[in-house]
Amino acid sequence: MSGADRVIRWSTAGAVLGVAVVAAVVSYEHAYDLVRAHGESGWTAHMVPLTVDELIYARSMVMLDSARRKTPVPALARWLLGLGVAVTLAANVAHGLGHGPVGAAVAAWPAVALVGSYELLMMVIRGSQPAPGGITGSADNPDPLGEQAAEVFADQLAAHRVPSVRAIRAQLHVGQPRAQRLRDYLATGAASRAFRTEEPTSSTSTSYSSV
Repeated sequence: MSGADRVIRWSTAGAVLGVAVVAAVVSYEHAYDLVRAHGESGWTAHMVPLTVDELIYARSMVMLDSARRKTPVPALARWLLGLGVAVTLAANVAHGLGHGPVGAAVAAWPAVALVGSYELLMMVIRGSQPAPGGITGSADNPDPLGEQAAEVFADQLAAHRVPSVRAIRAQLHVGQPRAQRLRDYLATGAASRAFRTEEPTSSTSTSYSSV
């Protein structure tokens, strides 16, 4: 990884973390006020809001672990994500609803920013994962997923079409940078296969012309 890549990655991670911290604090305050207004007090009022945001965080970690292990994401994690997002949005909207629709929208924004920050952070982490065994992928040291990618997209490559980065991410559950490297690998392989396919024809044409 070049120095510029490191700067981009770390600055992105820092910005995302900054947004996440601010959004988490504001969202917590909104939920805390709502919980207190509906009968809870003491340490219970302080703890209940944490269960919502921490649930979203835990779900993100489960999905990240699934991506690292190349296994399907558990259905429970997806259900809990939807539930956590719905609850934190509802709590923030309810907090601002007394100030009208605009107040509700403003109050809901920290929850949206928090969930979005979680997802962006997961993307940064997935994109920075080294390949198994510390292999990062290069011309001399190809990505171990290259062969798997070639098998998954064999039909497209046979038709001399290179899959998109989005398709590679969806099928192989990798981050943006690694998906781009795999696409470059597949593009190079497709070009070499096309050259090998055309080479016998060229050789045949040459032999006929020589006769």
